[in-house]
Amino acid sequence: MSREHQQGIDVTVDLVILTIRDSELHALLVERGNEPYRGRQALPGGFLRPGETLEHAARRELKEETGLDAARLHLEQLRAYSEPNRDPRGRVITVAFLALGPDLPIPTAGTDASDAAWVPVPSILAEPGLLAFDHLTILRDALERARSQLEYTTVATAFCPEPFTISDLRKVYETVWRLKLDPSNFRRKVTRADRFLEATGERRLTEPGRPAPLYRRGPAHLLHPPLLREGHLARLHTTTPALR
Repeated sequence: MSREHQQGIDVTVDLVILTIRDSELHALLVERGNEPYRGRQALPGGFLRPGETLEHAARRELKEETGLDAARLHLEQLRAYSEPNRDPRGRVITVAFLALGPDLPIPTAGTDASDAAWVPVPSILAEPGLLAFDHLTILRDALERARSQLEYTTVATAFCPEPFTISDLRKVYETVWRLKLDPSNFRRKVTRADRFLEATGERRLTEPGRPAPLYRRGPAHLLHPPLLREGHLARLHTTTPALR
């Protein structure tokens, strides 16, 4: 029997939960109430319990640590992180999940979290020592996954309360991608994408005398054709500095 097997390997789940608040991409952080890194901010998460699947553990930790209901979110597995020294408590492998939701409410901390709050992603990335463990790496990976998903899938609608306008959807892309997009070009591309959007037949007055058509998410999961960040959609317009 190997020494590693004798010591045991623990498995945790960590969650990168993203929403758009005040026209800025935010991530949910908790303040750790226990050691290690007590008092430091971190991603929500915890240990896998006997008999649990990874997704069940992610949903449970989401509810216990933040009070948020996973049923309101788009939830997908990101990847596993297994650096031998990533956790000072011992050999701990974590499986990260990415969760996306529309203008989610103020979270309520619970169990081993002292506090929970939405924090703008740019401010997190600007402070490399802010997050405990390897959570900054996980956040960066999740951010790139979210950006890529917007190119090839219909997941952008997960950020939009239904019904929504094309302008609402465009602001999601601009916020996550950190790009300024041409409204007419964007409208043409998303309305021509196969089964991406469904018109509700209703309109919302967004500007005086200019009611905008309302849409809901269509049945498609993949975008055809895709909306590429570096393609014609973005190439014609000025860009803002990308988040790193």
